[in-house]
Amino acid sequence: MKTFILSGLALATSLLSLNAWAQSAPSAPVDPSAFVNQFAATFGKFEGFRPSGAKGICATGEFVGTADARGLSTASAFSGQTIPVVVRFSVGGANPKAPDNAKSQRNLALQFNLPNGERWLMGNISAPVFGAATPQQFFGLLASRQPDPTTKMPDPAKVKAFNDANPDVLIQGRHFASQPVPASFAGVNYWGVHGFGFVNASGAKQWGKWIFEPTGGLLGLTDDEAKAKGASFLFDDLRQRVKEGKVAFNFNLELAQADDKIDNATVPLPAGRRLGGRSASAGRAPLAHRRSLAAVGGDAHDARRRDAVAAARSALRARRPRGRALQHPSVFPLPRASRTPHRRRSSG
Repeated sequence: MKTFILSGLALATSLLSLNAWAQSAPSAPVDPSAFVNQFAATFGKFEGFRPSGAKGICATGEFVGTADARGLSTASAFSGQTIPVVVRFSVGGANPKAPDNAKSQRNLALQFNLPNGERWLMGNISAPVFGAATPQQFFGLLASRQPDPTTKMPDPAKVKAFNDANPDVLIQGRHFASQPVPASFAGVNYWGVHGFGFVNASGAKQWGKWIFEPTGGLLGLTDDEAKAKGASFLFDDLRQRVKEGKVAFNFNLELAQADDKIDNATVPLPAGRRLGGRSASAGRAPLAHRRSLAAVGGDAHDARRRDAVAAARSALRARRPRGRALQHPSVFPLPRASRTPHRRRSSG
């Protein structure tokens, strides 16, 4: 089975291991195990749950590529055939009881089960940027937020010193603060914050970033509405919307221009890089449409979910053949390690 990782990072060390190489050489590598340990030291350790995106729910769905997509890439996902997809929505962070009514990150993870045993794994987040530009910066961010043993709170002096030296780590938080609390997993934009190269049948390459946009539009809550909703409503809302056939997204592409920076996940593409679609601005191409989500599964305690996680981890350890249809420069290079392969590319 061929497995390819197409990952726009969620705030998770587990997703860090799914990323590809950067266009520039990394500085001193950070050991993946150190990331996991630092994540637990900063946010707490919750036995039986993944270290980030712990509060999640699974679904199944379908994906159909468009002619526009086939003009940009020969990747098999865009063939126009109906592709089965496994979906996981989650709330960002390590806490399996994270409140649904907070202005925090939402995640959309996808597994495309493609012909001939090929598989794509993709992570997307509810912000156009990630919280750090490199693994080293992300590790420092986590360490600066580690609670003091005495006060049980982060040291304000350490936080300020790190923020002052790394102002780009604040961009994502400002985005979340500026947005309403999501009313539904099905009413949020989810970005893949990395740049990808789409290669068509003639060998022409177009760089870009993608975004999953809900076909029903964005759904947000006022502060009063969010308070009234309470801390746990997203799962029931998703189940009801799936039952009513109201969960679908368009997979759209933001097309980069020559001078755009695409190898830094804290830098979004400039406005006006979108073609077509509902909002009809200058650089957006609707690549594909994921239709009719069905059969919502359980949360992170579900045995089937644990089996799926185990299978995914096993797949990550396998070697991935290189492909040419969809190439990912990424911005999160990882050190070589026996359990977290360093380089990923996807294939058509």
